[in-house]
Amino acid sequence: MSETAQQTARSLQGYRIELAPTPEQRTRLAQHAGLARVAENFYLEKVRAALAQRAAEQTYGVAEAELTGVPWSAPQLEALWRAAHPDRYPWFTAEGLSSRVPKEAARCRASALKNWVASRAGKRKGRKIGFPAWRKRRDGGRFRYDADRAKPADARTVKLPGIGAVATREDMSWLTGRIAAGTARVLGATIKEQAGRWWISFQLDLDRTALNAARAAPAEADACGLDLGLTVFLTLRNDDGSTEEIHALKPLKRSLRALARANRALARKAEGSANRARQARKVAALHLKVANQRADFLHQTTTWLARTKRAIAVETLNIAGMVKNHRLARAIHDAGWGEFIRQLRYKTDWYGAYLHAADRWFPSSKTCSECKQVHRGLALAERTWTCVGCGTNHDREVNASTNLLDDMLPALEALELKRGQVAA
Repeated sequence: MSETAQQTARSLQGYRIELAPTPEQRTRLAQHAGLARVAENFYLEKVRAALAQRAAEQTYGVAEAELTGVPWSAPQLEALWRAAHPDRYPWFTAEGLSSRVPKEAARCRASALKNWVASRAGKRKGRKIGFPAWRKRRDGGRFRYDADRAKPADARTVKLPGIGAVATREDMSWLTGRIAAGTARVLGATIKEQAGRWWISFQLDLDRTALNAARAAPAEADACGLDLGLTVFLTLRNDDGSTEEIHALKPLKRSLRALARANRALARKAEGSANRARQARKVAALHLKVANQRADFLHQTTTWLARTKRAIAVETLNIAGMVKNHRLARAIHDAGWGEFIRQLRYKTDWYGAYLHAADRWFPSSKTCSECKQVHRGLALAERTWTCVGCGTNHDREVNASTNLLDDMLPALEALELKRGQVAA
């Protein structure tokens, strides 16, 4: 197990399961999702109004200390909701909806505003983010509960405030057993609708010590370099000299014809009709199937790697820049490279494997793995090439994965030496 895993026995983890609500519960779930949307838009309206008033006052020369305050924080936004909802939204109380939903909506808006301010000031990593947008019905239904207000009642039922006991489509013994034993604690829950189906995602504080130790990669397992591609999703070069390939699943590419046919049928349906709503659900179901196929493939692949390799070397890819090439963008998104690396990071940390990320500018494909001469003119379309220095014929993916493995080995040897000294 890695030093990080030893020091941090508990970790934050999500647990997602599909609900099996009755027709009446579906209505209540939709009402709470609508409440979250209304509350978020109410908060955004108040912030926009305060910003507009503040800008107007500045043009009149009002002193900074006397300008209208902007309700940036969740408590300020909640106070505005409590003051306004009896007159503006009387249905909130009349329908007996949960008060935790607008509370969490305030936290979501406050977090989005904080991120926007930090992004404008250059204090937030990643690309610039815009001002929070209005929530719309077409964005899909979702809402949150804080702490353990929503929690499993038993292995096949979850208790949701304002809705009641809702059955699940799968057994939750994995979670309920750990909650009872005190090794898991619910920190919050998000309920989301996709293609007419409802899911609940629990955010957990989980003790993974026993899980990680039972499923850790063996000390004698291979170390490997891993090259990501589109035709061949993964090319692995193990330190014993063997090579492995995992081919791309391409769930979107395989579903393009069905999606095109379903979207044409949707376009022929009259606006606002029941037939159009029914066809829209069919289109959404196709997109959900594609997303689920991709997620299943990525989870199985990353779990297998983290449990069977003691060390993994990967590229540091500028995916945001790569998808600007519109000839490759769809294939890159379909492959899910970014999600693959994200999953690999936390799973290697769980199971004690070492993950090495090569420098972004490391020329893994262009460097000869035999003589280390760099072929600067190598084109993306060239899948095989011959080194002008030593004459070795290279397969592009195998050569890249070999170079990534070689780049990792010095750091891996130093880490294993350190571990040996600590154990002694």
